[in-house]
Amino acid sequence: MILDGIMRKYSPLMVQGTTSDAGKTVLVAGLCRLLANKGIQVAPFKPQNMALNSAVTEDGGEIGRAQALQADAARVKAHVHMNPILLKPNTDIGAQVIVQGKAIETMDAWGFHDYKKLAMPYVLESFSYLSNNYQCVVVEGAGSPAEINLRENDIANMGFAEAADVPVIIVADIDRGGVFAHLYGTLALLSESEQARVKGFVINRFRGDISLLVPGLEWLEEKTGKPVLGVIPYLHGLNLEAEDAIKSEQLDKGKFVVKVPVVTRISNHTDFDPLRLHPDIDLQFIGKGDSLSGADFIILPGSKSVQADLDYLKSQGWDKDIERHLRYGGKVMGICGGYQMLGEHLADPLGIEGAPCSIKGLGYLSISTELQKQKQLTLVEGILALPNQESVKVKGYEIHAGVSTNLGNEHIPISIHTKDAMRYDGTINNENSIFGTYLHGVFDEPEAFEAILTWAGLEKCQAINMHDIQEEAIERIAKSMEESLDLSLIWPDVFEKNKAY
Repeated sequence: MILDGIMRKYSPLMVQGTTSDAGKTVLVAGLCRLLANKGIQVAPFKPQNMALNSAVTEDGGEIGRAQALQADAARVKAHVHMNPILLKPNTDIGAQVIVQGKAIETMDAWGFHDYKKLAMPYVLESFSYLSNNYQCVVVEGAGSPAEINLRENDIANMGFAEAADVPVIIVADIDRGGVFAHLYGTLALLSESEQARVKGFVINRFRGDISLLVPGLEWLEEKTGKPVLGVIPYLHGLNLEAEDAIKSEQLDKGKFVVKVPVVTRISNHTDFDPLRLHPDIDLQFIGKGDSLSGADFIILPGSKSVQADLDYLKSQGWDKDIERHLRYGGKVMGICGGYQMLGEHLADPLGIEGAPCSIKGLGYLSISTELQKQKQLTLVEGILALPNQESVKVKGYEIHAGVSTNLGNEHIPISIHTKDAMRYDGTINNENSIFGTYLHGVFDEPEAFEAILTWAGLEKCQAINMHDIQEEAIERIAKSMEESLDLSLIWPDVFEKNKAY
C-alpha cells in the first residue's frame, strides 16, 4: 500500500518451529500469499538454509527452492537476498557454503560453526535490503531455536531475531504427537529476552474435533502467558515442492513405471514432481538394496557429488540394471549430474567434489565432463527437438560446475536463446534410447513433459500444469490460515480479529 507516495511498512515476522518439518516453510508461504492478496508488497526470507534442492534467481544466484516457492506465493521474483546463506551437503560432515547466491568454499561442521560469526553481517545486510524494498518481510527459521548446542553464534533462529529485532511465532506439528510439550519446552529453553519476543503459538496439521483440543490450548496460554494464534487443519493432497524429504506417495498408481535411483547426494528431486502427480505414471524412488528392474523409464537424477554417487550407483548394481533395461528396449534419461554419469569421462582436476581425480562414466553418451570452479547458474528458455517429434517450448534452470564436451556426432536436442547468441544443451545417442540434459525443471513445461514422456514410451501422454497445481495449493493454504489464525495479533491494521477456537 502506497500512502501519499510513501511505501507503508508493516511489522516483519519470523516463523520458528519446535522441530524440523513442523510446517515453517508452508506457513511462511501462506502468510506471503495472504499479505499479497491484501495488496501488500511482501518478501520471504530465510537467513540460513541447508538443502540440496536449490533454485536459480534472475540476478544469477542460487537460493533454496523453498524460498523460490515462497517468492511465488508472494507474487514477486526470487532474489539472492531471500536466502543469504545456503548450505549444500556434499559429504556426511561437509557442505558447500553459498553466500548471497555465490559458492565460496566447502566447510566441515566445525568450520561453518566458526564461520557463522562472519556470516551474520551478510544475513543482516540481506534482511536490510528486503526491508528497504518491500513493505513486509516474513522470515523462516531453521530447525528449532531450542537446540542448545547450536545457540552460539546462531544466525538461523533467535540469534537472527535478536540481532534484527524481529517478533516471532512458534509453530508445532500436532500430527507428530506431544505438541504441548514441544511448545512449552521450546519456550522454556529460550532466554528471557527471546521469550519476550515470542508473540504466540500456532498448532499445525490438526485432525478431528477442535473442541477436544480447547482445554489443552487454554492450559498452554495460562502456563506460558502467550496466545495460541490458531490451529491449522491437516490439508490432504497438498502438492507443494518438498524442501528436502523425497515425497514418494502416489495420487494414483499408473501403468507406466518410472524409476529414479536415490543416490546419496541426490539434488533437486523436485524435478520429478510432475511425474509423481501424473495419474498415468507410477513414479518410484529406488533406495539402497532395491532394483531398477521392471521400469518402463529410468531417470538418473542430479547429484551434489557426481563421482562419489556414480561409485554408489555401481555398488548397488544399478549400472547392470540400466544395461539390462537398455538391452530390452527401454529408455534412460539423465538430468545434470545424471547426465554427466552417462558420459565417457568425469574429471575433477581442481578437487571441487573431493580429491582431484578422473574416472570413467557409464559410457552411453559421447560426452566428457570436467568440473570447474565457476558454477553455471542460469534460467533457461529454449526449444526441445526430440527425434521424430515436432519441436516444443522448454524452460528450466541450470546449476552445475561441470562443463561437458561433445565427442561425437550425436543429436543435441535443446537450443537455448540467450541475449548474445544461441547455445545448445543435451545429448541423445544415435540409437535414440538415451537422453541427457543439464536442465532442472525440464518436466515443468507441459509441452516438454508430453514430448519427453512420449519419447520414453508413454502412449497418449497428456501433461499436467505444475504452475496451476502449485497456485491451487498456495491458495488453499492461505484460505485455511485466514480462517484458522487470529492474525490481528500480528498485523492489527491488516486483519480482523478471528478467535478460531
